[in-house]
Amino acid sequence: MSFASWAGDLAIVGAGAAGLATAIFVKREVPALRVALLDGSPRPGAKILVSGGGRCNVTNTIIRDRDFWGGKRTIIRRVLQALPVADTVAFFTELGVSLHEEAGGKLFPDTNRARDVLNALLAAVERHGIELLAGTRVNAIDRDGPGFIVRSGRGDLRTRAVVLATGGRSLPKTGSDGAGYELARALGHTLVPQTPALAPLLLEPATPHSIHARVPGISLDGEITVWIDNAVAERLTGALLWTHFGISGPLVLNASRHWARARLDGCDVRLTFNFHPGETFDRVDARWTTNAQERPRQSIRTALAVSMPDALASALLDAIGLRPDASLASLSREDRRRLIHALTAWPLPVLDTRGYNFAEVTAGGVPLTEIDPATMASRVCPGLFLVGEILDVDGRIGGFNFQWAWSSARAAARGVRQWDADARNRTGVAG
Repeated sequence: MSFASWAGDLAIVGAGAAGLATAIFVKREVPALRVALLDGSPRPGAKILVSGGGRCNVTNTIIRDRDFWGGKRTIIRRVLQALPVADTVAFFTELGVSLHEEAGGKLFPDTNRARDVLNALLAAVERHGIELLAGTRVNAIDRDGPGFIVRSGRGDLRTRAVVLATGGRSLPKTGSDGAGYELARALGHTLVPQTPALAPLLLEPATPHSIHARVPGISLDGEITVWIDNAVAERLTGALLWTHFGISGPLVLNASRHWARARLDGCDVRLTFNFHPGETFDRVDARWTTNAQERPRQSIRTALAVSMPDALASALLDAIGLRPDASLASLSREDRRRLIHALTAWPLPVLDTRGYNFAEVTAGGVPLTEIDPATMASRVCPGLFLVGEILDVDGRIGGFNFQWAWSSARAAARGVRQWDADARNRTGVAG
């Protein structure tokens, strides 16, 4: 096709999860619209392919607004209502992708292949007659009367409306380089500063009082407390993985955005780890006191074995200067309380996240207050819609960010239908 002569109804910038779904939903709502789907990569959907360890965690059985951070939860809830989980499952079933549930309510394709999810979306795009323009990087979007001119390296496209589905900055090798933020800013939007989210964390180099370098590969359930300016900001539970560089695992990934956001805001932020999630210092101390009375000859290492691997117990005891083979009866009150403090508030000296190259999503972006949650329409630029990760929303690990993509796409499709009807009514053009 000739870019110079292309004039259509809707240009969707970004052919990731949100962009592909928006295109499909729009054509289902208004089949007559001419829709172009542009992506800078010659092979769109790379982020889908690498998600979920190459299996694509499509969604979760239970999606709630409190599973997300960033914008106002009342707005997030409104957007999520556009496509509940049951409708998401039905949508993918219609595309030929059946899902199954795994631990934590995660829903994966039965084939366990992310490629099948992407292929199903691309096939639906083709069936609906959507013009997929891969390898077309958008450099600018200008107003052109009531419409827009989308300027790309391959030429300009004229369109009546635009959807920004450009993603964030995470995993830039897949094409998410943050360029969409500047497109949104140029069209009148403000931006919440961005940070990596769902990213592993780097800890300070190994010292005699650190343990991560001694136990790489060990994973266990626990609780991270996020302290901001010496007050508890968040308590999160899940699995933590000790690594050679620091910490990872679902629990750490969920905590990372809170640490990064607080640091960006100039706050004093620190993390502590509780090996006994949900339990207080006093409760754990009381249990150890009782154990010492009932099993005085039991070693500290043996007592710790019920809650952690032996290698981790040894590393922790070495770090706080207690002999692993010492008996419970030999523990002084001061030593016991030092041990309990380590078990319930172990300091995690974070240096930084591992950055966007390892982050699964981006925190920050276009504020939700600048879009209509019922339609995803921009409140500052008529004819513009925004979906997916470009918005100031990031969910916890487990399929929540993909669900945000699907739900915001569905809401935008309804918005485009309403916009098209309103525009035709104003000009007297028959639908």
